[in-house]
Amino acid sequence: MAANCKRVSFLLALVLTVVVTLTPSLVSGENGFSDLKIRTHLKRLNKQPLKSIKSPDGDVIDCVPITNQPALAHPLLINHTVQMSPSFNPASVFSESKLSSRTKNQQSNDITQLWHVNGKCPVNTIPIRRTTKQDLYRASSVQNFGMKTQKSIPKLKSYDTTGVLPQNGHQHAIMYVEDGVFYGAKAKINVWNPDVEMPNEFSLAQIWVLGGNFNSDLNSIEAGWQVSPQLYGDNHTRLFTYWTSDAYQGTGCYNLLCSGFVQINREIAMGGSISPLSSYGNSQYDITILIWKDPKEGHWWLQFGEKYIIGYWPASLFSYLSESASMIEWGGEVVNSQSEAGQHTTTQMGSGRFAEEGWGKASYFKNVQVVDGSNKLRNPENLQVFTDQENCYNVKSGNGGSWGSHFYYGGPGRNPNCP
Repeated sequence: MAANCKRVSFLLALVLTVVVTLTPSLVSGENGFSDLKIRTHLKRLNKQPLKSIKSPDGDVIDCVPITNQPALAHPLLINHTVQMSPSFNPASVFSESKLSSRTKNQQSNDITQLWHVNGKCPVNTIPIRRTTKQDLYRASSVQNFGMKTQKSIPKLKSYDTTGVLPQNGHQHAIMYVEDGVFYGAKAKINVWNPDVEMPNEFSLAQIWVLGGNFNSDLNSIEAGWQVSPQLYGDNHTRLFTYWTSDAYQGTGCYNLLCSGFVQINREIAMGGSISPLSSYGNSQYDITILIWKDPKEGHWWLQFGEKYIIGYWPASLFSYLSESASMIEWGGEVVNSQSEAGQHTTTQMGSGRFAEEGWGKASYFKNVQVVDGSNKLRNPENLQVFTDQENCYNVKSGNGGSWGSHFYYGGPGRNPNCP
């Protein structure tokens, strides 16, 4: 009996020793993330590459077989056949490129991402920015990694806008058109590197293609550039996409950080740094973003610049956008987390300058267009502008000339009139 007791005591002590030894390796990192969850999520995101390329900005770009990309793990895409090209492009789709200019007489330059200097991905692969443990640790949770917070777009016109800022801290300066039937949108977006004060804040410029109700079933397709220290771990200006089919509640994500967006292009990495950037009173650079709905297959396609058709959001991901969009927005967005003293953030939008400063100083969107029911690009009618707090960030619209429908926007955030 005594021997049995000793044996039981020894086994209990051994079990406790094993538990104590294993616990630190199972739970680590910020927010108490478990290493098991981290490893599982990284395995889901980081597919086995045929080649890896180290970028000068510290990114690792993995060249993954196109048939093994994260998108195809989506339940609605299990038997999906990748469509390698759209059936139709809106008129004039190939006429624009990334531009550089020291004056308003701009000349074409090639679009570049920093990783290009160290190599290219092979045919039949796509470039995917590798996700690290540190990326996941910066998120509020593994489940929320790569996702926006709810209500990150402004409620306009007939919607109550009084509670937007206090609810979520997102602020906007945009141009928009609503109550229509749209099949895409396009713009040239001036590219800057705005200062972001807090790690959990971001600053971006993008196009929103929207359908549905703002409260619970909003469908949104988004693309542009952003600076987001929490998502990327640095302050580089990066190309990004986003989508949701339930008002940011549980579906969708940035770039390729969940299943959904199907990429076909082997030269552009979603989330990759873009270069060169505009500077105050000096050279100005812009990128062309086009989103349009394929009239045959119904997918929503993304084009970056003149020659890069990146990929598409399958129509099956959406409810309202499976048919068309009812609202288009173009403009800037920041997160204002505010300080404990209630001060507004100094996170900049656009160039960090107000719209009134104009060319070479304030950031702009130009050649703002929509895709109509005949799959043609046209100038929007009844364009309006909106900003949450014009003393912090503002917007000024214009029309005519080679810029067509356009606007300047942005601001510095905290200033004497925006305490």
